[in-house]
Amino acid sequence: MDTNAVLDLMWVLICGILVFFMQAGFTLVEAGFTRSKNTGNIIMKNLMDFCIGSVAFWAIGYSLMYGESISGFIGTPSLFFDTAADMHSLFFQTVFAATAATIVSGAIAERTKFTTYLFFSLLMTLVIYPISGSWVWNGGGWLAGMGFTDFAGSTVVHSVGGWASLVAAAMVGPRIGKYNADGTSNAIPGHNIMLGALGVFILWMGWFGFNPGSQLAISGDNAIAVAGIFITTNLAGAAGALAAMFLTWVIYKKPDISMTLNGVLAGLVGVTAGCAAVSPMGAFWIGLICGIAVVFSIEFIDKKLKIDDPVGAVSVHGVCGALGTILVGVFATDGGLLYGGGFAKLGVQLTGVVAIGAWAMITTFIVLFILKKTLGLRVTKEEEIDGLDIHEHGSNVYND
Repeated sequence: MDTNAVLDLMWVLICGILVFFMQAGFTLVEAGFTRSKNTGNIIMKNLMDFCIGSVAFWAIGYSLMYGESISGFIGTPSLFFDTAADMHSLFFQTVFAATAATIVSGAIAERTKFTTYLFFSLLMTLVIYPISGSWVWNGGGWLAGMGFTDFAGSTVVHSVGGWASLVAAAMVGPRIGKYNADGTSNAIPGHNIMLGALGVFILWMGWFGFNPGSQLAISGDNAIAVAGIFITTNLAGAAGALAAMFLTWVIYKKPDISMTLNGVLAGLVGVTAGCAAVSPMGAFWIGLICGIAVVFSIEFIDKKLKIDDPVGAVSVHGVCGALGTILVGVFATDGGLLYGGGFAKLGVQLTGVVAIGAWAMITTFIVLFILKKTLGLRVTKEEEIDGLDIHEHGSNVYND
């Protein structure tokens, strides 16, 4: 193996480690934005969806996503992937699969059965995520053939998790005390916003593996492309935070902390599709637009749809993932609307967003409907009031 090949392989593995560490970020965000009595349950969910996802994706998910494409819709399945030359790819794609699964955890936090969540994580990484991912990232996928652009997964990863979260949160129902009899919404503050902030910083750092790592190489001219992706990724996150902060300052008369933190994530999610296809200015605008959108989306889902999403997962990952993917059709320097490409690219991007969104929501509904009729989705009223830590796991994180 020549030096460039070794360098590229190591780059993918190092970026995979950064993406793996995003699991810690998701854990901290979810724990910080919810109540202390459920912290242990959140730790266990975020730990086990990675462990289950690692085994399931290795066992068959990877082949469904990257095996020889069957009619552009699914990879040829094979059991227990063991091609030595591609183990770095298996690792990198495994941490992406785990990210799609763990997004759902936050949206259904504080009231969902642990056993049910484990089964859903299994099916997300085994079937739901790999099949739609094959449409885009398998060379023979039907969306890839149309020219659909999702470089690192605004839709493939984040929107799949986000739209699954929307269905899951709606089916599980709101937490006790979230809505009044007249339909008005009550805030249920998280127990430690510092944990949430630390989680966001960890996620931001992890994104420097998520997006630049998706170049899958760093040797030669790839290094220039990777450096550009670092900049577009960072600018979008910063712009998202600025947009959310100033918007909440106007709406609420104070700059809201949790909304600003979600603004960071909104910008990062939004630019993930086009991080290699847009200029720094385009990335800035994508982040700005997503930072505005996430505030209005969180308010709409909470107060109009009456869907309880404790961490804003649907808005951050579903809405901003879709929006960022569509905006590639506007800001892409090659074929984007603002660069003389007309509406063709925009139409392709919209087609992919709708198709993958529909797939994620329909399959999630089927899986959760079956689980609801068998295991059940929700803990009892007593368990929810006391906290999932003591009832589901027999211990408390904060023993004092």
